[in-house]
Amino acid sequence: MKVARIARALMQIQDAYINRHPHHIPLLFMMDVIHGYRTIFPAPIAQGASFDPEISKRAASVAARETSAAGIHVVFSPMVDLVRDPRWGRVMESTGEDPYLNSRFAAAQIHGFQGDDMKEDGKVCGCIKHFAGYGGAEAGREYNTVQVSEHTFREYYLPSYEAGIKAGAGMVMTSFNTVNDIPATINQKLMRQMLREEMGFDGVLISDYAAILETVAHGASSDKKDAAHKALLAGVDIDMMTGCYAQHHKLKIRYYTFILSC
Repeated sequence: MKVARIARALMQIQDAYINRHPHHIPLLFMMDVIHGYRTIFPAPIAQGASFDPEISKRAASVAARETSAAGIHVVFSPMVDLVRDPRWGRVMESTGEDPYLNSRFAAAQIHGFQGDDMKEDGKVCGCIKHFAGYGGAEAGREYNTVQVSEHTFREYYLPSYEAGIKAGAGMVMTSFNTVNDIPATINQKLMRQMLREEMGFDGVLISDYAAILETVAHGASSDKKDAAHKALLAGVDIDMMTGCYAQHHKLKIRYYTFILSC
């Protein structure tokens, strides 16, 4: 069975890594699971069209059992971005254009993935994405800028993220886009004030794929070290797929030493 082969392969990787790690800290295996793993369900936009969050909860629960059996610990799902521009290429990953409906589906999917305790057999950690405003990209162009008023942002875009967080999501992923000219991944107001303080999120914050390094392309960071510095100040815990943190680990150690001493 394919799932069993994947599980064995990941166990071998895990064992080899732990044996070589000086502190024997295990790896976390994470994966995009958008609408099912081995069992494929309708795309999220179609699930939203059902107006029945319970269906999505059940689908997420099935996906959790299958991914957990394969050795996956975290799924990068659900995507709860509000989408109102059909030109955007990721419309199908959202449950729609209504903040209330998106909020209901966000909470339902988190409950499906994590259950009452994500440590239980057949459960995984869910990841709310992409924080924040990813679906508001100008002209529907991927990674584009998002210009939005404070009222519109809070009234329409933020509720679904908060619903997933209130449901207990263990992880949140930053978005590629800028929010009013500041890349979300290094946006301290967004990550520290809104996410951590106002929404009460105390889980793990991970960047999207190379999103920290892409702040250089946005012109907001001068180089990798500067990007790492600014992402740390924003409270991003994990740098996905670049060497910004790994190549400047002393910067990260100094940052967390400072945090722990406060």
